[in-house]
Amino acid sequence: MTKPAITLVYDGDCPVCRNYTQHLSIKQAAGTFELLNARDNPPIMQEINALNLDMDEGFVLKIGDRFYHGADAIHTLALLSTGTGVFNKMNFLIFRSKTLSRFLYPILKTGRAMLLALLGNSKVNNLGNRG
Repeated sequence: MTKPAITLVYDGDCPVCRNYTQHLSIKQAAGTFELLNARDNPPIMQEINALNLDMDEGFVLKIGDRFYHGADAIHTLALLSTGTGVFNKMNFLIFRSKTLSRFLYPILKTGRAMLLALLGNSKVNNLGNRG
């Protein structure tokens, strides 16, 4: 049985998003893991846009043919993480709970929006006016 491809699409202009993805360690048993910056407009963005998934509302995680967005993505990532190192242990402890992920994610999203504004960075705005 082939392991599914795992792809995480994030905002590369957000320092917090960038650091999160750089420190995230996924179990090898889960499958191949690829990180993509949404601002580079990788081909997967066509699928993300067709599904009306707003990158300014959160990460997009694709495992095989299934997409996870925002709180569901960070929760799933926590379950797939290796648990090695302080960052991955904390990530697992905090986001392994779907309820806690759904509670905390809007706070993180607001912090991201404020940080982008302070840095003078634009939103990803992958959906244009459709979102």
